Amino acid sequence: MRKIIKNDLFPIILGALLFITAIIFEAASVKVWYIVFYALALCVAGGGVFLDAVRGILRGDFLDEKLLMTLASVGAMIIGEYKEGVAVMLFFLVGEMFEHRAVRRSRASVRSLMDINPDIATVIRDGEELLVDSDELAVGDTLVLRPGDRVPADCTVINGSSDIDTSSLTGEAQPRSVSVGDTLASGVVVTNGALLCRTDKCAEESSAARILSLVEGANENKSKEENFITVFSRYYTPIVVGLALLMALLPPVFQLLSWRESLHRALVFLVISCPCALVISVPMAFFGGIGSAASRGVLFKGGNVFSAVARADTVAFDKTGTLTTAELVISAVKTYGTDEKQVISLAAIAERGSNHPIALAITKASPENHIPDKLTELAGRGIVAEWCGKKIAVGNKALLSYLGIETKSADEGVLVACDGEHIGTLFLTDTAKPEAEYAITALRSVGISHTALLSGDRESAVRGVAEELGITEWHSELSPEDKYSHIERLIGESHTVMYAGDGINDTPTIARADVGIAMGGVGQDSAIEAADIVIMSDELTRIGEAILIARKTLAIAKENIVFALGVKIAVMLLGAFNIANLWLAVFADVGVAVLAILNSMRALAFGKRAEKALSKATEKALGKSE
Repeated sequence: MRKIIKNDLFPIILGALLFITAIIFEAASVKVWYIVFYALALCVAGGGVFLDAVRGILRGDFLDEKLLMTLASVGAMIIGEYKEGVAVMLFFLVGEMFEHRAVRRSRASVRSLMDINPDIATVIRDGEELLVDSDELAVGDTLVLRPGDRVPADCTVINGSSDIDTSSLTGEAQPRSVSVGDTLASGVVVTNGALLCRTDKCAEESSAARILSLVEGANENKSKEENFITVFSRYYTPIVVGLALLMALLPPVFQLLSWRESLHRALVFLVISCPCALVISVPMAFFGGIGSAASRGVLFKGGNVFSAVARADTVAFDKTGTLTTAELVISAVKTYGTDEKQVISLAAIAERGSNHPIALAITKASPENHIPDKLTELAGRGIVAEWCGKKIAVGNKALLSYLGIETKSADEGVLVACDGEHIGTLFLTDTAKPEAEYAITALRSVGISHTALLSGDRESAVRGVAEELGITEWHSELSPEDKYSHIERLIGESHTVMYAGDGINDTPTIARADVGIAMGGVGQDSAIEAADIVIMSDELTRIGEAILIARKTLAIAKENIVFALGVKIAVMLLGAFNIANLWLAVFADVGVAVLAILNSMRALAFGKRAEKALSKATEKALGKSE
């Protein structure tokens, strides 16, 4: 019985039954009783509203919508409009019910999206398998992960292999294979195969916790549209309440209207004045936009970011790790008196014992696995090795100069010498990400007119990536201060600039840009902290999706503002001339609020369509270019 009474349908149904009974008694001319039943219907339907209105008065909130509705319904009863007074309250309750359910559904969607951190973890301690709270995990713990388990903390695989589902973090539906040495972010799901992992971070510092913190904090950073509504309501409601009071008092004083008619018009005007449609629906549009983007692995840090993202016309990028894979490969070989295979093979022998990225790229290019007999590393210069009687040197010009070997060209690269002679130069570069060219085209398709590449890498590498991807402006060998200056220049040229990077050296530039974007999967914590948007999947196409989501969210928020104000002003004018009654007044308040909230929920659902919309626009752009 308690559950039935607490259900939001209970006062509506019981109040409606008493209301119908009162109408029947009134039609049958059963005097007094029909008034009693109208009063009972109002008390049952409006009891909760009346109590909330009293609580609002006690806490100093005199212009709460519940108080306005109480004044309207009770006022209608006082002037003898019994049917209208009860109907207004019932209509208000029905609207409130739909409104609350729409809000709960929206918030539940975002909460389910963020429910990615498990409470319990399985660990091995002292040779025994234990269940512990995720919050109790420490760095270095050995995690046991079985099919269906969600990873409780960022960790590294130390035994086993499996496919993992990363969709909760990145929005990517395609499973990813992992094995020994691979890292797992908290929140991903193990789909097959058991894994033993070593925790790299405690649960509260891991990826899932960071995402949850970013999304929860996003609601505190309001957009200018939300701030407008807050300021607007602060002045708007007192003004219209004052106007309603004047409408009730002045016409009878000047004998223009009767007290009854004047009070009725004032009550209609009072109900219309409540700004709940704006106060609820506009923030909900941004809440939906944040949740929508999060479902695609794109984290907006607040509604205040949407406007700059929507009007952006320039996107600048860091190179390594952002546009490129950050994995070096040999792009060209110049030889002097020998063949390419021999140069690479000898270089790989010398580099076999090193974990330096250049060494790994060289050894990966050679199928042979010879181990040098002797190895000497000269810091800042390179490596000297001996193998099968040969003396091999791999490094920079300073190394060959130190060894007294003459270089045969001025090319910048990895120089390889054998037995005192320069035999070749290896040129290494990191390759563009597979989706990079498509992502740049996608940005143009959504109205980004200018792209720039800002890198600290050498000129040939930066130029090659820029030309490959069709980036219109590029600059090489930049310090962090240089990058910052270029972003300031672009902003000074009246561009709205987004900048995407991942490293500590990108942090000042990310902070200076109109919209800073951190590639969250590989990004440094400082870059993520400074950014306005974090892309958890590191997929460049998500930038285009973020732009579309921001534009859609802003469009919905503006639709709600125009619709709500337009209807309210129209009904206010009708009420002032006694054309609108309380029924229409409640529609202008609650009905408009419900419709605006339902419109806001479109923002939450748009994330699933953003990828298709971007793909369609890109294909159209590619078709035109062909």
